[in-house]
Amino acid sequence: MTEIKQPARVRFAPSPTGHMHLGSARTALYDYLLARQTGGTFVLRIEDTDTKRYVPEAEEELIKGLKWLGIEYDEGPDKGGPFGPYRQSERKEIYSKYAEQLVESGHAFYCFCSPEHLAKVREAQQANKESLHYDGTCREIPVEESRKRIAAGERFVIRFKMPKTGSTTVHDYLRGDITVENRVLDDSVLVKSDGWALYHLAAMVDDYLMKITHVIRGSEWLPSLPLHMHLIRAFGWPEPTFIHLSVFLKPSGKGKMSKRETAEAMKDGHSIFVKDLEELGYVPEGVVNWTALMGWSYDDHTEYFSLQDLVEKFSIDHLNPSPAAINFTKLDYFNALHIRNLTDEDLANRVKPFLEAASYKPSMETLIKIAPILKERLPTLGDVVDMAGFFFKDAISYPAEDLIAKGLEKTQCHQILTETLPILVGLSGIQKDIVEEPLRELVEKSGFSAGQVFGILRVAVTGQKVSPPLFESMEVIGKDTVLNRIRQAIKLLE
Repeated sequence: MTEIKQPARVRFAPSPTGHMHLGSARTALYDYLLARQTGGTFVLRIEDTDTKRYVPEAEEELIKGLKWLGIEYDEGPDKGGPFGPYRQSERKEIYSKYAEQLVESGHAFYCFCSPEHLAKVREAQQANKESLHYDGTCREIPVEESRKRIAAGERFVIRFKMPKTGSTTVHDYLRGDITVENRVLDDSVLVKSDGWALYHLAAMVDDYLMKITHVIRGSEWLPSLPLHMHLIRAFGWPEPTFIHLSVFLKPSGKGKMSKRETAEAMKDGHSIFVKDLEELGYVPEGVVNWTALMGWSYDDHTEYFSLQDLVEKFSIDHLNPSPAAINFTKLDYFNALHIRNLTDEDLANRVKPFLEAASYKPSMETLIKIAPILKERLPTLGDVVDMAGFFFKDAISYPAEDLIAKGLEKTQCHQILTETLPILVGLSGIQKDIVEEPLRELVEKSGFSAGQVFGILRVAVTGQKVSPPLFESMEVIGKDTVLNRIRQAIKLLE
């Protein structure tokens, strides 16, 4: 396991532009694990300077999603901390100061190029099959001249002045040293004409001021690493450890998931968005377990982890930079495992809202009774409605054909029900240990298979062809209701 000699300060810095997806959840999880494992600090920073894409509700949903997953941050916009504010929209003056510092030191310049000029440059570069880049028109304008033009009212942006000769070597923790030729690096915009800093400057300034030691982020930021390192070096700041995580691929392993494929997954009861997973009935423990293993492993055989297990066993040395295919089958597997490990009362509390949303009025007493039989069968909490709704119905309904077992005639099925009724009436109770033996004797005498007889009874008692175990279900439903439902089934076949 990696020995990190100092407590790690890490940051999760999402842009509130939509729903929190799997990639963001994984980044936040790894941040949290590294901070907790080293006795460090986990910072939530909201990068909300892109006003065109900003979604006001997204920040609240993001915070709720982290809490649902059990990922608790130490500093953030709603908690405060020694290095706030923690929303970039509240830090504009800070970025302006550091941008001017770069201009003064010769590492950045004012650019007055109009959109029309830049468009013509792009067209020419495309025609010549060149890579798109800034042509350097304003790169060598003296600072004094630039400031006179600014004072005269000219619009401008601030660009970073990249070196144009030699090469730049940067280091990613998972991939090692990466060297790029400086001639391919662009003079990127740091501050827009409206005065707002872009991500590149704002993030590096914030990471320095907030004393971030490890930057964990998606591999889509790898191409920006040379710019970010040049910024850090221009200021003379200590370099944090950069860790770029593996990219997520669609379940087939070929390419990223499109919007259409995301919608198709939702139809199958899956999603890459945290909010959807919660609403579908996935438990946070299962989602965390699944997410952790998409890009990390402890060994070649251990798969089941609680959040505390992960805190104890996580190591950045075991992160894998190779692309990870999203495996929804594994999600279902881990979700079912973690549901089975819930206490009866915990499971009852978690499924109750799903039943109530379906207009049932479940009692905690009944839910706790059925929890043991649900645990072994529930893929998600949301499946409780179809699997166990019959426990809470005053009356059940189903087509008469459902009562006709495969290989039997209608009259034979009717006979099974009419012979079952007096047996149950004569019993002292409806508990499993009371009803099972006489009903199995009925099967032997009838000449029909147990699957046929109990299949008919299952539909009569639950209204479903598939349900939790029949005898246990009868016990929870109660003798009077069971008898009434069998009488109803008999009438349905007459």
